[in-house]
Amino acid sequence: MTSVTWAQVLAWRMRRQFIESAGDASAVQIARRLAGVQAQVASAAEFAVAVRQTAPETGEVQRALLDERALVKTWAMRGTLHLLPADEAAAYLVLCAAVRNWEKPVWQRNFGATPADLEAMAGAAADALADGAVLTREELTAEVVERTGSGHLAETLASGWGTLLKPLAWWGVLCHGRSQGTRVTFTSPERWLPGWSGLPSMEDAARTAVHAFLGAHGPATPDMFDNWLMRKLNRKRDVKSWFAAAEDGLSTIDVDGVQMYVLDAHRDELLNTEPSTSVRLLGAFDQYVLGAGTSAPYLVPPEHRKDVSRTGGWISPVVLYEGRVAGVWEAKDGDVAVTPFEDIPAAPLQDELARLDALLS
Repeated sequence: MTSVTWAQVLAWRMRRQFIESAGDASAVQIARRLAGVQAQVASAAEFAVAVRQTAPETGEVQRALLDERALVKTWAMRGTLHLLPADEAAAYLVLCAAVRNWEKPVWQRNFGATPADLEAMAGAAADALADGAVLTREELTAEVVERTGSGHLAETLASGWGTLLKPLAWWGVLCHGRSQGTRVTFTSPERWLPGWSGLPSMEDAARTAVHAFLGAHGPATPDMFDNWLMRKLNRKRDVKSWFAAAEDGLSTIDVDGVQMYVLDAHRDELLNTEPSTSVRLLGAFDQYVLGAGTSAPYLVPPEHRKDVSRTGGWISPVVLYEGRVAGVWEAKDGDVAVTPFEDIPAAPLQDELARLDALLS
């Protein structure tokens, strides 16, 4: 079997993800190429887009979200907020919903809601948003309580509203709308998004999401895909069936002794990719790191994982050298402080710091 090294894989991923060289790409094109941009922290999502562009434009992400509505902000992979292309978002949501963790007794004990509760919430929320309403969390809670007549749901939503609304996002009932000051709002994707065409079948969703993931974060195994999607909480037979549904256009390749899937269209390019020697800086919660996961030893040195994946779910800004995470950085008082894990060539690091300064100013 034809084989490649991890050094080649990382170099190829950097090229695909507009990291090796920034591209003349829009925010929507970047979100599509990366299989989504994590947006738990809005500024981190905007930086992830800007650092990949040759000519970043202030406000582009917000225009794509709120004016053009070609991007949508909603809970997706790993239960975190993402920016997704509006015309592909439903595919990711369908696969996220397959986790069905709300059916587990431990989830019900922790969050005080049953599957019947969630179904009632979904029906009430869908009715409340059916006319295109844009509601704050408090307004949506009031509508759900009034329409269901359930005081129990009022208490449940007050304590764990974020967790409880995630399945509703995955079911296509709601997505984020235009904020009201510091308050988030929710609306119906069917009404909000011109590119929304409903939830696809599981097979169609798998083809879209698996191919998009491999196009940015491949080559990869089904287990690696599952880790990215929902931290390996899915049933193995489901993940296997998704790759079976997506098999047209896929082939396998050996990566340092492990058989992995790659898109046929990218196979020759990957085989001909030379290892990178570049130094690049990426921001917090960057997809290059999240796509592989901080537990990937080929990307993040295990002894430094705690420096990258910090308490509270924070993913540090990182320094890449030869595609590996070779350090972390943070902005302090208008300056950038780098904490290296290994020797990093000084000249390319300074060049990258100068480029970063323009993005941070």
